Amino acid sequence: MTSKTVAMAARRERAVRAAVEQGLLGPDRPVVGLLDVAGIRAAAAELRAAFEDVVTPGTPVLHAFAVKAAALVPVLRLLADEGLGCEVASPGELALARAAGVTPDRIVLDSPAKTPAELCEALDLGIAVNADNPQELDRLGALVGDSADPPAPLGLRINPQVGGGSIDAMSTATATSKFGVALQDPGAREWVVRAFAERPWLTRLHAHVGSQGCPLELMAAGIRVAYELAEEINGAVGRRQIDALDIGGGLPVNFASDEITPSYREYAQLLRTTVPGLFDGRYKLVTEFGRSLLAKSGLVLARVEYAKSAGGRPIAVTHAGAQLATRTVFAPEAWPLRVTAYDPEGRPKTGGSDGQVPQDIAGPCCFAGDLVARDRPLPELAAGDLVGLLDTGAYYFSNHFAYNSLPRPGVYGFDATGDEVRFATVREPQTVDEIVVESGAAHALGLSRLR
Repeated sequence: MTSKTVAMAARRERAVRAAVEQGLLGPDRPVVGLLDVAGIRAAAAELRAAFEDVVTPGTPVLHAFAVKAAALVPVLRLLADEGLGCEVASPGELALARAAGVTPDRIVLDSPAKTPAELCEALDLGIAVNADNPQELDRLGALVGDSADPPAPLGLRINPQVGGGSIDAMSTATATSKFGVALQDPGAREWVVRAFAERPWLTRLHAHVGSQGCPLELMAAGIRVAYELAEEINGAVGRRQIDALDIGGGLPVNFASDEITPSYREYAQLLRTTVPGLFDGRYKLVTEFGRSLLAKSGLVLARVEYAKSAGGRPIAVTHAGAQLATRTVFAPEAWPLRVTAYDPEGRPKTGGSDGQVPQDIAGPCCFAGDLVARDRPLPELAAGDLVGLLDTGAYYFSNHFAYNSLPRPGVYGFDATGDEVRFATVREPQTVDEIVVESGAAHALGLSRLR
């Protein structure tokens, strides 16, 4: 392990113990999300440095965090403080970015299904928009009119159709992906060139190959296609109309250990080798990384409510299941998680004389498949012990699955770099009363009154 990963693991262990001592977790608060603020700051710094090393000095680069990965206002504000903007894909995500104080010039709107109202709002605010398809481009054209200088940068997303990775659902550059203009379809490339020639206000090109499960070489190949298309368009119109390339994000995360691999530096260096013209200063750059910025800094900590067995296999019934680890429960081969064991005081649990015991780690949802780990060797867990789901800083905290009307847990950031561990609230635990309100309590008699 590197010194960086050793330090990260040490901060995590201190935070677990402190969360128990300070009452963030207990019998009445059986599950909590923890975020390592130092880890998030370090990831943002590594991203900035990786691209600073390859771009021509003075080249504008906007790193826009993909809000869907952690739709939490304090997280967005922390990243903004670290120099990042926001990539948003819905009115809700846009509202969160604005609530975090992110200025319109540092926000990019991507979505395959933007309404006219969303496009109007983005233009009114001065937010960059990447159109997904010809119909949306026509909508933008109607709003922009004859203006050669729209109030915000406007671009077009293309699908380079370079293929998919090992997880189909995370691959956005396949032959039949729902995103962007499919560039290799008959007549598509010619249409794109013509679309730019007819719309002088269209100045950006956007491509995103995918995320988890996509090798870096595939991602770089997709960006090369976008760069070559930009060069072709600018040559066809006789000027540098396209002045910015949005290269998406998608750096995969290592879920097998604490090692941070691949790194932003590896990816940036590969891009420099594969698409050297991308960094020569002629194009502004936009990135849209999400999972890779936060995953390693997150931990779901849950109490073991009961320890039982069935068919000879031990089962630890916890309060972290499909409502938090939705992808892991429903697609465990694609989204495995590491699980750690702690005693009731938050100290790492050892196997004792019997070593580790294969056991299932079950969640609280009322269906048989609610398991975050199956037959996983761990120190045998008992009621009152704790389990930690590692690498859960992205997607696991803000993409709650409301099965069984289970409440969203509290989320807390921590600083474990000093003599004592300090916590800050990111999101309060959801209350049962709030669930009732969300579920239509104000309209309880509405259906009964219909005849």
